[in-house]
Amino acid sequence: MAASMTAEDKTRLAALFDTSGDFLRDGHWRERETPVFEDDAAEDGAAQRVAGGGDSLETIAAEVRECKACGLCALRILPVPGEGVERPLALVIGEAPGSEEDERGKPFVGAAGHLLDRMLASINLSRTTNCFITNTVKCRPPGNRDPSPEEAAACAPFLARQMRVLRPAYILCMGRIAAQTMLHTSEGIGRLRGKFFDYTPDYPADNAAAPAIPLIATYHPSALLRDASLKRPAWEDLKTLLARLQT
Repeated sequence: MAASMTAEDKTRLAALFDTSGDFLRDGHWRERETPVFEDDAAEDGAAQRVAGGGDSLETIAAEVRECKACGLCALRILPVPGEGVERPLALVIGEAPGSEEDERGKPFVGAAGHLLDRMLASINLSRTTNCFITNTVKCRPPGNRDPSPEEAAACAPFLARQMRVLRPAYILCMGRIAAQTMLHTSEGIGRLRGKFFDYTPDYPADNAAAPAIPLIATYHPSALLRDASLKRPAWEDLKTLLARLQT
């Protein structure tokens, strides 16, 4: 992805090109009108709105911050809409924010988050270059308990809208809750992990059904921190995804 530029950066660059052209032409500077530019952020937002049918990641995040659709809003410090790049290679989905995420408003920033970053890096993925990271629910459940079905249902429209804007190539579910929520199943993570499922989004694509997105699940990083024996099977899951990414 190209580095973003501000309107001021673009104005200065245009002036440099004009001055260089005048010098190369005959050495005389010519007065001209200053062109009007916009920040790349504004342009990116417009692209997101087109891709998402008028929606954008910024709009969704703003609505998440104001959301009072379930009781978690009364207990949170900061909601956690998600973080990453547009049009990601992989959409990484966890279950819910923890205490550090609740305090900072960003996903996967605690010990499990640092491990997740290392796991992603091992297969050439990163939240700064080609991933978007979010959770099935955007606010921390008290005591880090599992989100209730009602809480997951209240947040489901936000996740669906994010997917509509992001259009990820792959989905990586971290842990049982995320996998069960996305696949609408009660199967355990031991049966769900390490293989691809076709996830069908609920948004249209070119007036037709959206193509299925390959989805794979593995153990949550916090489970690996509790039980080191899960690290090897988790690595096998990641290698399965890497093989698909490479093809």
